Amino acid sequence: MDKVAIIGAGLVGSLQAIILAKKGYQVDVYERRVDMRKVEISAGRSINLALSNRGWKAIKLAGITEEIEKIAIPMYGRIMHPIDGDNFYQQYGKDDEAIYSVSRGGLNVQLMDSADAMNNVNFHFSMQCTDIDLDNNKIAFKNTESGEESFISPDRIFATDGAFSAIRSRLQRTDRFNYEQMYLDHGYKELYIPANNDGSFKMDKNALHIWPRGEYMLIALANEDGSFTCTLFFPFDGEKSFNSLKTRGDVEEFFKEIFPDTIDLMPSLLEDYFENPTSSLVTVRCSPWNYLDKILLMGDSSHAIVPFYGQGMNSGFEDCSVFDEIFEKNNRNWETSFKEFSGTRKKDADAISNLAIQNFVEMRDKVADQSFLLRKKIEKKIYEKYPSKWMPLYSQVTFSHIPYSEALAAGKRQEKIMDVIMAKPNIDTIWDSQEVEKEILELANA
Repeated sequence: MDKVAIIGAGLVGSLQAIILAKKGYQVDVYERRVDMRKVEISAGRSINLALSNRGWKAIKLAGITEEIEKIAIPMYGRIMHPIDGDNFYQQYGKDDEAIYSVSRGGLNVQLMDSADAMNNVNFHFSMQCTDIDLDNNKIAFKNTESGEESFISPDRIFATDGAFSAIRSRLQRTDRFNYEQMYLDHGYKELYIPANNDGSFKMDKNALHIWPRGEYMLIALANEDGSFTCTLFFPFDGEKSFNSLKTRGDVEEFFKEIFPDTIDLMPSLLEDYFENPTSSLVTVRCSPWNYLDKILLMGDSSHAIVPFYGQGMNSGFEDCSVFDEIFEKNNRNWETSFKEFSGTRKKDADAISNLAIQNFVEMRDKVADQSFLLRKKIEKKIYEKYPSKWMPLYSQVTFSHIPYSEALAAGKRQEKIMDVIMAKPNIDTIWDSQEVEKEILELANA
């Protein structure tokens, strides 16, 4: 039985370790950082995650659904917080469909604990990958605490070491390896809404809360302890930006003007703003994802995306389940499976990458627009009456296992149809008519 090394003990690496160990492989996981279970998980360095159907499928494959359900909070829709006027609610899908708020750190700990409980998984922490001898599959490590150097020569290597992957960095120096990265002009900072004194939530815990403000956006997702993790998406530069808000007075004035209803919710706003780091948002694309039958890139190491479709983790987890299907179909032939996964999965990763950037504009600019809301209302009606003929793009991405590339293509077709419908005179008064319904179905069947 082959010995497998996984480089990176994050979410995807820990989950992949469980799935491979269940097949009987000896799995060693190497992580540059210290064991996060032995230190206090620091605030300010993460966005709470939204776990949806694609991620749940991989979790089920690993056999740990029950454990993850204990730390996941369902969100059935989003609540919009306009700068003036009343808050309003948008349901995500059908009545029983939800995405789930999970703490990145809490989820990572649970995945590592589940992997650690298996006899054929071993974790090695404080192990920084410094080089790879590709001819011999020999990996060099430096222990970040002792400085000691060591080497391993596994049969297979899975690189799940993130957007700035050391393994991918080495592959970038091989012939015909393609790589690109792109940063947004916006960054993000984590903020915090504590629970009430009795431990209850200050807002509806079963919704994702959004404050859309064009160039600025704030979101909040619930935690198990009654608090909310908030994320401010904000330009790095400009008149109102991370670089222009220099004093406590600047920040306080900005929030009073742009997010006035959050002031009373966030008593530690000023401390959090200046103590928590400002992080960048990067998109990574590369190809091929494999090196012969020896190395395979998965998760952010091969396709890091921005977080605006809530699919970064889900797409990484789906890597695990898609690879498993390919691997079993090919009778666990590594060479065939590595090549097929690399060749077929990239188009879906590129599709969700494009959708994530596109959804950033939608979330910050359009979700409070009346024309946009009417468009979504019409789509929801058609979906509920004719689910085999029309599924909104968001539902395709979030509540199905339709490949991302197919969802993107279907979404573009539907967008053209809805552009025609929304251009009709008096659409705001005739949207619920048989005439409109008939035209949508005719265009969809064309």
